[in-house]
Amino acid sequence: MLQVENLNYASPPTVLFQRLSVIFTDLVFIYAAKECCRCVQEQKGSRDVLNRPSFVLAVLLLWNFGLLIVDHLHFQYNGFLFGILLLSVSKHLQSQHLQGALLFSILLNLKHIYLYVAPAYGVYLLRSFCFSQDNKDGSIRWMSFSPLRLLALGAIVVSVCALSFGPFIAMGQLPQVLSRLFPFKRGLCHAYWAPNIWALYNILDKILAMLGVRLKLLQEAELPRASMTGGLVQEFQHSVLPSISPSITLVCTLLSVLPAAASIWRRPRGARGFLRCLLLCALGSFMFGWHVHEKAILLAILPLSILAVESREDAGIFLILSTTGHYSLFPLIFTPAELPIKVALMLMFVIFSFIALTKLHSNSGVASLLHPLESVYLLGLIPVAIACEVIFPLSSWQQKLPFLPLLVTSVYCSMGVCYSFLRLYISMLRDEERPKQA
Repeated sequence: MLQVENLNYASPPTVLFQRLSVIFTDLVFIYAAKECCRCVQEQKGSRDVLNRPSFVLAVLLLWNFGLLIVDHLHFQYNGFLFGILLLSVSKHLQSQHLQGALLFSILLNLKHIYLYVAPAYGVYLLRSFCFSQDNKDGSIRWMSFSPLRLLALGAIVVSVCALSFGPFIAMGQLPQVLSRLFPFKRGLCHAYWAPNIWALYNILDKILAMLGVRLKLLQEAELPRASMTGGLVQEFQHSVLPSISPSITLVCTLLSVLPAAASIWRRPRGARGFLRCLLLCALGSFMFGWHVHEKAILLAILPLSILAVESREDAGIFLILSTTGHYSLFPLIFTPAELPIKVALMLMFVIFSFIALTKLHSNSGVASLLHPLESVYLLGLIPVAIACEVIFPLSSWQQKLPFLPLLVTSVYCSMGVCYSFLRLYISMLRDEERPKQA
């Protein structure tokens, strides 16, 4: 089972070990969910469980559709990693910043994808932990800087990294490790496009190429054949639009998270402000990153659950992001036998999310958490699902255009993810303006 060259090896004991190990490590996620539920404010005097934010949050986290299928059907170990992330967030919500920093340092060395949210941690801890006091107008009080707190944070990060990378440095293997952590030769997009800005960029390139051929502005023979939808993981060139390099994605990612980091530096707004910055960093990296995997959308959906039970506006954003983000994971589970399972699981999660969050925020006086156009967009997922999951496999197009359902799913879902990203940013900017007006 542990021999790298033993490809396609399978045995009943191996499968049993894998499944039990995922279930066992999920105990970390369950404990983290419990800690997060302690951080939300309860509504006093309510006996209805759907009016209790902690209960709704527990279900949204423990019954998260995306995490369930990625770990228990697709088989991966994301549960305990997200558990450590949520546990770290809960420690910051409880003002236990050193414990939160330690947990995140461990998490970052377990899987480097959490670099996505590292800017939020760095800026927040420097601003709100190393600087212990603010002026009356909320601006930073420079004289309150604590070198001891900075040293404590530095010692935590350095010690964890030393334990993690020390053996590889001693054996001269660090370049090999870094080359595998950042495989830039894999191309801009995964074989199945993640629903981000590059999916829209790719489809625009293909549309322009087709129009160019139709209008006889381009020669079809000179264009790459199915370059971005060939199902291969490698570098490709765009046909009409400028090709995107890793450095461009890095600049775009940094520009997308910079306003969020600057916002919590100017006006920290406590741990809730940090959590919102974390979400924007996760989504910004998902939107503009290099070779982003579709499952990375869970890095934003899971923490957003905490804000969704506390804020009506965040609840609406959560419904859009979780529905589109979770549906974008459908192609990972592609066998006909699994179709009823994933449809039933997602419907249960979506129905509960809509009912519970609507009831939880019913005192706001607004009947729906979504605008009419947002509801129309989400309802559009139904015909997309029927076309991709039922009609297409029975049509002759399956042989000619095998990646068409992936393309349609990714492009449609990317519009919802982009919209959620913009709404979160607008919400953050509104929160930043409110103290000034007061």
